[in-house]
Amino acid sequence: MTSRERLRRCYFHEELDRPGVYSRTNYPAGDPSYDRLKAYLQTHADLKQSWSGRQFELPATTEQWSEPHSEEFDRRVTILHTPKGDLRSTRFVSRRGLPGFEETYFIKSRQDAEAYLALPLPEVAGDVTAFLAADRALGARGIMDVTLGLNPAGFVAELCGSELFALMSVTDRDILLALCERQMRIILNALKFLLARNVGPYFSMLGEEFAVPPLHGWQDFRDFNVQFDKPILDLIHNAGGRIHIHCHGSIKTVFQGFLEVGADVLHPFEAPPMGDLTPAEAKKFAHGRLCLEGNIQIADMYEKHPPHIREQTRALIKTCFADRRGLIVSPTASPYIRGAGEQCFPQYQAMVDEVLAFTPV
Repeated sequence: MTSRERLRRCYFHEELDRPGVYSRTNYPAGDPSYDRLKAYLQTHADLKQSWSGRQFELPATTEQWSEPHSEEFDRRVTILHTPKGDLRSTRFVSRRGLPGFEETYFIKSRQDAEAYLALPLPEVAGDVTAFLAADRALGARGIMDVTLGLNPAGFVAELCGSELFALMSVTDRDILLALCERQMRIILNALKFLLARNVGPYFSMLGEEFAVPPLHGWQDFRDFNVQFDKPILDLIHNAGGRIHIHCHGSIKTVFQGFLEVGADVLHPFEAPPMGDLTPAEAKKFAHGRLCLEGNIQIADMYEKHPPHIREQTRALIKTCFADRRGLIVSPTASPYIRGAGEQCFPQYQAMVDEVLAFTPV
């Protein structure tokens, strides 16, 4: 079975020859220590090649500049022009290629949210032939993953920050829901553009983790995630497509929501202490309707020894692959520690080799 066919069967919930095996690939930028790992995964793993499905939207009018902040960081300032006034956000950007972080957000109050809502919806236009060419070039090695970016709730949470999002879900819930609805319409417009041009059938989205426990409960998950994600997923399914959802955190009490919304693949279903869902529970809850992708903790790829990773992989396959379907073995995140590519290489190799050595009982 080729990687392309294997992943297709994962997304369509069909029987497999072995589990899939995959790693997210958002490596530290310009880090040659990961070259050997990249080459190994390119040769031995099942591949998903990311392609942005949101690149054809005309962006809103902004101004941006950087200013010194400290020896470690510069401050990047962004001004967003709206019909009801300017909004400002700031982000600290590392001078050493390390992760940055937000300092302030566009939305700091209800008034800011109303200004953002005054923005016109972006137009969608462009040429998708690059996708079709990339899909042909990838061939049997894997599938093209058309990324839709943050789901509506995740996008809105990043407009105001997770803390203010949680507070406003109590004090100004109506305005947050209006922002989510606006973003849903934008994603639907982009998706209709793509589907009309035969882009697909494999899509992905993330951001649901902004509305999961402990900050949010089941009703929040339904109101902010299920309500606005379902029309997007319905459109994909009605066109014959499938979708992958990426969601960290404690998802045990909201797992049913992923089934209600129609997710086809869920990553990474984390066990304690990072989450609250064991592999056995995830497999039970999935009811054969959802492919599980995970759940080797990314920190273990740097901190554990290869035999430990082999044992984790073996146990995961035993627990989640007895029915010969619905499992893609994967770390919970991309390789992330700068300069540590050789440190994690043996662990990645152990994970992949264990999957490749799978033989049905």
